[in-house]
Amino acid sequence: MTDPVTDPLLVVDHLAISFAHPRPAVNDVSLRVGRGEVLALVGESGSGKSMTARAVLGLLPPGARASGSIRFRGEEVLGLPEAELSRFRGSRIAMVFQEPQTALNPVRTVGWQLREALRAHAPVSRAAARARAVELLSQVEIPDPEERLDHYPHQLSGGQKQRVVLALALAGEPELLLADEPTTALDVTVQAEILALLRRIRDRTGTSILLITHNMGVVAEIADRVVVLQQGDVVEEGDTRTLFAAPQYPYTRQLLASVLRLPTPDDVPAAPLRGVPEQAGTPALRFSDVHVRYGSSRRGRAFPAVNGVSLELAPGRVLGLVGESGSGKTTLGRLTAGLVPLAAGRVEVAGEDLFSVGARRRRELRRDLAFVHQDPEASLDPRMTVGASIREPLDIHGVGTPAERRARVLELLEAVRLPADVADRRPRALSGGQRQRIALARALVLRPTLLVADEPTSALDVSVQADVLALFRSLQQELGFACVFISHDLAVVHQVADEVAVLRRGEVVESGLVADVFSRPQHEYTARLLAAVPVPDPAARREPAPLVEVAS
Repeated sequence: MTDPVTDPLLVVDHLAISFAHPRPAVNDVSLRVGRGEVLALVGESGSGKSMTARAVLGLLPPGARASGSIRFRGEEVLGLPEAELSRFRGSRIAMVFQEPQTALNPVRTVGWQLREALRAHAPVSRAAARARAVELLSQVEIPDPEERLDHYPHQLSGGQKQRVVLALALAGEPELLLADEPTTALDVTVQAEILALLRRIRDRTGTSILLITHNMGVVAEIADRVVVLQQGDVVEEGDTRTLFAAPQYPYTRQLLASVLRLPTPDDVPAAPLRGVPEQAGTPALRFSDVHVRYGSSRRGRAFPAVNGVSLELAPGRVLGLVGESGSGKTTLGRLTAGLVPLAAGRVEVAGEDLFSVGARRRRELRRDLAFVHQDPEASLDPRMTVGASIREPLDIHGVGTPAERRARVLELLEAVRLPADVADRRPRALSGGQRQRIALARALVLRPTLLVADEPTSALDVSVQADVLALFRSLQQELGFACVFISHDLAVVHQVADEVAVLRRGEVVESGLVADVFSRPQHEYTARLLAAVPVPDPAARREPAPLVEVAS
């Protein structure tokens, strides 16, 4: 790695980006990326991180106006016409996007997409392109790379798709990778693998990386230096260890203070009670040897999504469900409401078998159940005001008079710490954290006894996540509802849950009190999940695993 001050690869000076809004998206950003350096650009949503990265490649949205200077290897790139920018895109600077599913063409094979990327940079024969595609998949450590060329994106796991996106970015042998939240949508173990892979690519090829992220654990794990943005301005920068150890700016200290950390074995002598004390009597939810299968068993294509799961949730308690994608977490959550078919076993809500009662009784049981989804923007009707969205369950069930319903809406807005005038706004006028508070208010409007929260904070910035989790804990203790809390973020589950069940391939491999399971895991899979969590401490940075060569 070279000195970014004396020998920079990328220099951004006083970059400003504005739209028609009164406040610019980027106000004044200056940064330098050295050769072979990993520079992390951090800050909350709206701070200008992604806009800064997109400006480097001239990928700003229509209507955006940019000023200042962006120089790559001393050559000015800001304001270049499209024809000139094509010299840089892919071949010298490449971008890795957050969601691999949308970055890949679903109707083309992996091999076709890699060949097209190679042909975009230089004429190449079909045989040579195929050989180079196999080499690229080997470089990003995909097993059986020649076989994977003929696969479509839907046949790959999330981690494999992100590796293919990396291979596409590396096709032109770029000197700089712009990685925009490349691990946010990934499980903790896959995230660890991708971070280790990025480090190995940097070490092997000397490629510089500008990493955009809001995950301070990821920053501590991989970055050499950090630039902190707040509302379009650089507020602090420095080498990672110094910045984490002694942040100078209040906003940086706030970001670091909001980071959730898993305890060490010495930190947790006993399990704290976060919900109400466990109560005797009828469980709020009970799974007894439940099985769920997807696909057609008549054609022999059914596969088990949930396989023999037995769990119990007492009233007023919070049960965390953790595990990688495909482990069965969301399926169990949907099963709680009877939204997926039950192949075998028994699901009891408040002591009644959900799949044996009549349709009318099932609707009554569902009234005492509420969902909080991962993406509040998708779960709120953009055409309805916030007040109407919160009130809708009351309208559907005919609860109270119009005046009483309005009073209930205002009561819940106060409970989720939002002003009353928010009721007259549309969801698009609110921030992500505000929309998630509205989704929580809507879920609680009928005073449910059981709540299912499916990844409710995964799309939120670290400080907003901390606020929403604190609000959730406060409301849960005040209202006493039981909750199934689904998350791939183990630190979040440790923060809010009383008990935890660890799922792998549709089966529970370990369960118990959160503090006991997380501090003294009994199953190797649980231990592996915990070991993969990025530690928000550069001094504890793990050494990357040795490079595993994949035969082509």
